[in-house]
Amino acid sequence: QVQLVESGGGLVQPGGSLRLSCAGSGSAFGFFRMGWYRRAPGTSRELVATQTRAEIDNYAESVKGRFTISRDYLNNMVYLQMNSLKPEDTAVYYCYAEYAANEYWGQGTQVTVSS
Repeated sequence: QVQLVESGGGLVQPGGSLRLSCAGSGSAFGFFRMGWYRRAPGTSRELVATQTRAEIDNYAESVKGRFTISRDYLNNMVYLQMNSLKPEDTAVYYCYAEYAANEYWGQGTQVTVSS
């Protein structure tokens, strides 16, 4: 059974940094694509960043130049380094993975950017 467990959320001041981590398990051959989505209050879930096994990245325009996605393929981990955080980055961040043509989601971790 595939499981995704996020960690690293919290409260940070504008301009600060956070690093999110996600540990994936239950995939015998690794995950084709892993990444992050987020949902702010009153909005729908949106893409933040994903990376394929070929290391092709896809970022939302709003985070380009500030966020960096990386993966540890050996351990099925995905990370999101978030710099220059803004109040509008406040959201629940969800880990995402694709495996065997199915999509999987973590439970989410809250990121709050506020002074």
